[in-house]
Amino acid sequence: MAKEFAPRVAKTKRTKIDLTESLSADIFKISDDRLLKGARLTEVKLADIYVKEQVRTKFNDGSLKELSENIKVNGLIQPLVLHQKPGGKLTLICGERRFRAMSLIKMEKCPCFILDDKTEEELMAIQFSENSAREALHYIDKADGILNYQIATNASERKIQAALGISKSEVHRSLMIAKMDNKMKEAAKLHDIEKYVLLELDVLDKGALKTKLTKLVLGGDIRKRAELKKAIKEGGVLAAGKKTVRKKPALPKGLSANALLKALQSQAKSKELDADTKAALKSLIKDAKNMVDM
Repeated sequence: MAKEFAPRVAKTKRTKIDLTESLSADIFKISDDRLLKGARLTEVKLADIYVKEQVRTKFNDGSLKELSENIKVNGLIQPLVLHQKPGGKLTLICGERRFRAMSLIKMEKCPCFILDDKTEEELMAIQFSENSAREALHYIDKADGILNYQIATNASERKIQAALGISKSEVHRSLMIAKMDNKMKEAAKLHDIEKYVLLELDVLDKGALKTKLTKLVLGGDIRKRAELKKAIKEGGVLAAGKKTVRKKPALPKGLSANALLKALQSQAKSKELDADTKAALKSLIKDAKNMVDM
């Protein structure tokens, strides 16, 4: 039995459906609900907030000033997220950038969501997710955050992927970056170096070329992936992590290697040649054989 299809309707006569009418506004706050599940909202003095080392370590002074002016005019729209163990300090989990901006204008207190008695694993996942989603987190800070999470939880790359909501390849690359030398990571922030520069430099074999390129990257002379590729090519390497291909020496036009070998062998048998000439021919025959075997 043939299928029956509804008659075609012109675009101008089609009924428009507003999908948002059938959705609750809360559906757009899923991430916030997950983050703040069980939290209590209260006003807290900035002086009472303990700020430990956060995932984010790079802040733009100009951006902070703009944010502080915005908070001064409009107030803090997004409260900070704090955590408190029984009888412990109020520790900042999310919103260090907002905290710093409020400190610039000497605000005394602000609204905060307070989470109670969460595990270290839960807090690290919350902190990483919130910072990554709301504030432009530098890839070095992101990498260090992923490594810290792995160390604290002893999780595999696949488990990290599930817990933090990022791809497995991104987890793998981030762990590689996090384990690099601190000087290289500091240079990446200072000179705004693309992360693939670090990754492709890391896989190069140790040697004079890698040492030279490393100095250029640390100094900020190479910041882009294309710049690194050009420097590698000029240094005699075809591609990062690959060895150069040895080319066979070219033969004279119209003369094959076998033909050259036969001609030399024939000349070497001549009785008219002296000892020195025969020795020279034997050397040429040896070279010709090497050419054939390449």
